Amino acid sequence: MERLGFLLFLAAFACTIAVSQQGPNQRRLLSDLMRDYNSLERPVVNDSDSLTIEFGLSLMQIMDVDEKNQVLTTNIWLQMHWVDPYLKWDEAEYRGVNNLRFPDHLLWKPDILLYNSADERFDATYHTNILVKSSGSCSYLPPGIFKSTCSIDVRWFPFDIQRCELKFGSWTYDGWSLDLKMREADIHDYTANGEWDLVEVSGKKNERFYECCPEPYLDVTFTLVMRRRTLFYGLNLLIPCVLISTLALLVFLLPADSGEKISLGITVLLSLTVFMLLVAEIMPATSDSVPLIAQYFATTMVIVGLSVIATVLVLQYHHHDPNGSKMPKWTRVFLLNWCAWFLRMKRPGEDQVRSACHPRGPRSSLTGVELAAGVSASHSTNGHTLDPLRATSPDSGALCEALLPAAHGSPVGHVELGLARILEEVRYISKRFRHRDRDEAVCSEWKFAAAVIDRLCLMAFSIFTILCTIGILMSAPNFVEAISKDFFTRD
Repeated sequence: MERLGFLLFLAAFACTIAVSQQGPNQRRLLSDLMRDYNSLERPVVNDSDSLTIEFGLSLMQIMDVDEKNQVLTTNIWLQMHWVDPYLKWDEAEYRGVNNLRFPDHLLWKPDILLYNSADERFDATYHTNILVKSSGSCSYLPPGIFKSTCSIDVRWFPFDIQRCELKFGSWTYDGWSLDLKMREADIHDYTANGEWDLVEVSGKKNERFYECCPEPYLDVTFTLVMRRRTLFYGLNLLIPCVLISTLALLVFLLPADSGEKISLGITVLLSLTVFMLLVAEIMPATSDSVPLIAQYFATTMVIVGLSVIATVLVLQYHHHDPNGSKMPKWTRVFLLNWCAWFLRMKRPGEDQVRSACHPRGPRSSLTGVELAAGVSASHSTNGHTLDPLRATSPDSGALCEALLPAAHGSPVGHVELGLARILEEVRYISKRFRHRDRDEAVCSEWKFAAAVIDRLCLMAFSIFTILCTIGILMSAPNFVEAISKDFFTRD
């Protein structure tokens, strides 16, 4: 019973409270406002007056920057505010109704469009309701995914800063009929992009006169300043390119006898070509400017190409035929004297140089004919024995004096015939060793010249590569800022 009494008390108390009749009041207000309203009529009291439109935007996200097609895609909420004198009412007459929402096609609204739109529909906004207050203040906030044309300057790619404009204005009204008042862009709800950092969003109201008409035409242009994040491109393009260009220097450290110097140089050149094709796929086909990274790749390819040419010269010197042309005097003076002194390279002795042109065994190993001649010459008088290696000596007189005592008791004709044959063999062996020593000296000279060229190219190309890397990459205006923010800081 107590519970039933409490419920009856609540019901009696509720009947004493005035109930707000929002539904009927709004219906009556809508009927009154739209009775004589015309959506084609510009809402001004005097036709000569200018209607002021407060225009702004809220940037929600930079969705994509298409460098190849030069199109910027953004998620934006437009903000348009104006006062319609035909949509005012007294809140007291309609029991507290202070605002209404109308579909946009029922009321007059400014025909503000994105002038530099690249969308297929041109107008990419979603038509929302218009919020109207009792004072006649109208608020229209249509969101949309806007595609706008943007002149992409790829000169400093990937350390570039892009400035893309969003130009808004009335399509049919001039400045005397519709006055635009710019509001600052709102970026409080902006969602960061993984590729671009938003530096600033600035706006400017422009007034333009045409020759056809005396009245001005107004527009509000917002400029989005974006800086490209270089971490992705640095890890996937720049660092591999620097490492590959460093591999090109190893061509001059690889021994010429390995037979892989040319292969290494050509492999590095092909690798750079592949990376350059990857860059060309994302860059716009324009001849206005060459991207910074393309300049670096092209310079590196030139360096690698020149290294291959230098390697061919080195191999030609290293495997030079000793029976070919002699080394010119200026080459000997420049390479073997000046350059060798500058590079602190010492020419190895001939006894330490192994011939690559005529590879044979050690000089101490003799052929069968040389050994036979040495054995025949090893018999001497007075208990002395000749060294078999000295049998190859061109001093045939000493050899004859050593062989004459051994010929006693033999017929004179046989002795002379034997001596003549031995002397002929000795002259042949002596001539052969002289030729071999000469060939070894010539080969050693050309090999040393090749080594000097290798060392000289290593130093020259190393310095040139370092200077090009630093000079080209650091020429970007925001190189230091991009490196410090993207590589050494974390959000």
